Amino acid sequence: SFKKQDLIFRILTERAKAEGVMYGEGVLEVLPDGFGFLRSPRYSYYPCPDDIYVSPSQIRRFGLTTGSVVQGQVRPPKDNERYFALLHVDAVNFEDPERVHEKVVFDDLTPLYPNERLVLETTSELIETRIIDLVSPIGKGQRGLIVAPPRTGKTVLLQMIANSIAENHPEVDLMVLLIDERPEEVTDMERNVRGEVISSTFDEPSSRHVQVAEMVIEKARRLIEYGRDVVILLDSITRLGRAYNSEAPHSGRILSGGVDASALQRPKRFFGAARNIEEGGSLTIVATALIDTGSRMDEVIFEEFKGTGNMELHLDRRLADKRVWPAIDINRSGTRKEELLMSSEEQKRLWILRKVLSDMNPVEAMELLKAKLKQMPSNVEFMLSMHPDRVD
Repeated sequence: SFKKQDLIFRILTERAKAEGVMYGEGVLEVLPDGFGFLRSPRYSYYPCPDDIYVSPSQIRRFGLTTGSVVQGQVRPPKDNERYFALLHVDAVNFEDPERVHEKVVFDDLTPLYPNERLVLETTSELIETRIIDLVSPIGKGQRGLIVAPPRTGKTVLLQMIANSIAENHPEVDLMVLLIDERPEEVTDMERNVRGEVISSTFDEPSSRHVQVAEMVIEKARRLIEYGRDVVILLDSITRLGRAYNSEAPHSGRILSGGVDASALQRPKRFFGAARNIEEGGSLTIVATALIDTGSRMDEVIFEEFKGTGNMELHLDRRLADKRVWPAIDINRSGTRKEELLMSSEEQKRLWILRKVLSDMNPVEAMELLKAKLKQMPSNVEFMLSMHPDRVD
């Protein structure tokens, strides 16, 4: 009896011997010794027997780095080898491999405020995404935080955002990254999200959480260097911060809650990579941040990330306790420079909406907004029903 991965490896090996030639694809992870392996997103970039070996000479010739998506011809392992080997590179990041020398390195690209909107509204019945479009619109290149106490529906909200982006923006490369999650939630996300779901469950070591996060962000950076639009939905940045804190070398300076002073630099680099690029392309990251968990470390991690994003969606436990969904605190949620994502007329009408809702508590505000939206088949018609010259 074989493990599933070993069985796949045996089948692929026999098939390669029979057909003589095979084609493979994967995301490159370059190891310290100079060679690398193409990892499969099917296994969340975990080292597997059917990984494809990439030689140092190929890495140098095509200027490959960790995160590059490589497609090419592969051969089966010889008698003294353990892995398939890459024979010929056909494409790098879905482009001609010779184009690799034309790209501009990610750190040299010019970041701008988001100016193109990711519309989440799909059907009139899906009120949750319609509310997000009104309360805190998301643009290409947004760096957003969903600030959530436990059991307020953040994971379901992420699923809805993911499926809306997949439906309305098929040109976007969508990745959902689950760190330190329950295995059953990973399965649920894989079955209900149309996109690439990458995960590391809570029973895996912190080093694995860090490795998978680094692979995802490096893949996103490589795609953006080629002018593509990428969206990463991360659940959660708090647990990612915990993993980096466990793996970081101790600097000797410990903040309250047991967080090392230098441990959050790498998760900040992850979150800070989100940007709209002047030369073309964008990286959008929407991450959940946990609060009110009873852990001082979680509070410190949230405080470090608070203010680094340019969009915040606050979930409120009071709404969740009353079973009012989505449990969004409208008055505390919003997007910086939202005027770049909408017309002046739309912004004027949104100001009216906020003015009306600002005098209410979060539960009343959400119930009123949901009732009004259910009367209108779309957000456009809802906005047109408001009069910009009066508030009532």
